[in-house]
Amino acid sequence: MPDQRTSPAQLFLIFVRLGLTSFGGPVAHLGYFQNEFVARRRWFTDHAYADLVALSQFLPGPASSQVVMGIGATRAGIPGAVAASLGFTLPSLLLMIGFGYAVLGLGGDLADKAWIHALKVVAAAVVAQAVWTLGRTLCTDRVRSSIALAAAAFLLLWPISGGQLIVIAGGAVLGWRLCKADPPAGQGALPVTIGRATAVWLLAAFFLLLGMALLLPSGLSGDHGLELFNAMYRSGALVFGGGHVVLPLLEAETVRTGWVDRDLFLAGYGAAQAIPGPLFTFAGFLGTVQTSAPNGVLGGLIATTGIFLAPLLVLLGTLPFWLSLRQMPAARAALAGVNAAVVGLLLAALYDPVITSAIHDGRDLALALLAFALLELWKVPAWVVVIGAGVGAALLT
Repeated sequence: MPDQRTSPAQLFLIFVRLGLTSFGGPVAHLGYFQNEFVARRRWFTDHAYADLVALSQFLPGPASSQVVMGIGATRAGIPGAVAASLGFTLPSLLLMIGFGYAVLGLGGDLADKAWIHALKVVAAAVVAQAVWTLGRTLCTDRVRSSIALAAAAFLLLWPISGGQLIVIAGGAVLGWRLCKADPPAGQGALPVTIGRATAVWLLAAFFLLLGMALLLPSGLSGDHGLELFNAMYRSGALVFGGGHVVLPLLEAETVRTGWVDRDLFLAGYGAAQAIPGPLFTFAGFLGTVQTSAPNGVLGGLIATTGIFLAPLLVLLGTLPFWLSLRQMPAARAALAGVNAAVVGLLLAALYDPVITSAIHDGRDLALALLAFALLELWKVPAWVVVIGAGVGAALLT
């Protein structure tokens, strides 16, 4: 294997290029990274790369972005992780903030704009495909399927504040008690440049910020910027499965609190499917378009920092201990239950707010079914479907 050292500046430039060209969502991102860093640059063996992917899937947060952070950390420590993450995130963040300004500049009632409604309908198809794919992958037996359906039923019957956290915690307990642990990942020679003492401090910071975000009541801090950061940090810290699973968490934090209009939320989520890079930069859009200051560019930056900081801290804090942790059957069984629960969480979100806000009649349902067929059966990239629906609706009106 070649020299393990790479400067943070080099990592930033490498990942800016990937951030500009990595269409297709988290699974596709992992394929791009495998080709770039295993096949072409030979920074990792297949086993080492698989080990890093397994760690990112074990932890809360966006899996592909945490792989980016891990690649940076193994090459240049904490500065490398930050540089790689900034490079991969920046292109899509700028696009989402720009889209936020563009939508706000249109004025009027967004619900009356055909292309906005088309984005919402396609978002329903995207989420339906995510539920379908995750369900087949993560709910592989009756126990896990039952956990998923119970989680969805709980959230639909009792849409309470903190319901997502209850579902995730319940999934962990049920998985620990009832699920059969998946076999551990194969042995890998994943290079670790962060010491265990530093890792402990990083994990302490992760849990300290999470405690503050959970315990500080919304509206009592007197600082909306802090409330926005806390809301996004909670979402980044509590989402297991990454990608589309963050949708219900962000909806609860922004739409139900009155910070962002529901139509605007779903339009932004639909647009997020059409850009390269991490889906979590949707948070930047939400920070930009929210009704309360700080919004605009500053709100977008605060929201993005909050949602990515939690995954960064927990990834760097866990990396030195991963080799031991992945061998624990109890941890793997609990994770199986959490993964099943997040399928249920996403299933509940598919109904409310996605279907209830986007599907109004048979024409909407027909468009959603067509988009789902293109995504799932014909494997058309999501960004192509999104752009096609938006442009087609605009031309028709």
